[in-house]
Amino acid sequence: MESCQGNWVVNSIPRFFVNVKMGMSVEQRIVIKHSGIEIQGCVSVILVPDIALNEPGYIKTFTAQSGSHSKHEFQAMAQMAYYQYQDDELDLVTADGEIQVFYQETVEEIASGMVIYRDKEGEFHVVIHDSLNKKKMLEATNRYCTRWVRLDI
Repeated sequence: MESCQGNWVVNSIPRFFVNVKMGMSVEQRIVIKHSGIEIQGCVSVILVPDIALNEPGYIKTFTAQSGSHSKHEFQAMAQMAYYQYQDDELDLVTADGEIQVFYQETVEEIASGMVIYRDKEGEFHVVIHDSLNKKKMLEATNRYCTRWVRLDI
C-alpha cells in the first residue's frame, strides 16, 4: 500500500502483516507461561481462576482467530476437555506458581486456577494447579460456556 504525505510517497504495511510467526500475527499470538515453561502456538485459551467455581463471570477467553463463531468454539473446547478428562484422554499438566497468559498487549495472571487451550493442530490441553479439583473446574467451565452460547450472556 502506498500513501502520499506531502511530496513523499510512503510505503505502509498494515501492522497485521508485520512479524508473522506460526501463521498468526504478533497481536494474535497467545503464549502461556507456567513453572518455567513457555507454551507458544495457542489458538484459543479459556482462563479459569479458582474463584470461578462460585463466580463464573471471572472466566476469560482469548482467541487468535476471532469471529462470530468464537463463543461456540469456547463451548466446544470446554465440553471436549471435560469429556476427554472423564475418558482419561486429556493432556493435563500441573503448574507450580503463577500461570500467565500473554495476548496482544495484555498479560493475565492467576495464582490458582486452570487454563484450557487448543494448539494449532486442534488438540486440547489443560494447565491446572495441583491443589484444585480438576473435575469441578472442568465442570464449571463447561457449564459457563454452555450457558454463554445458549443464553448469549
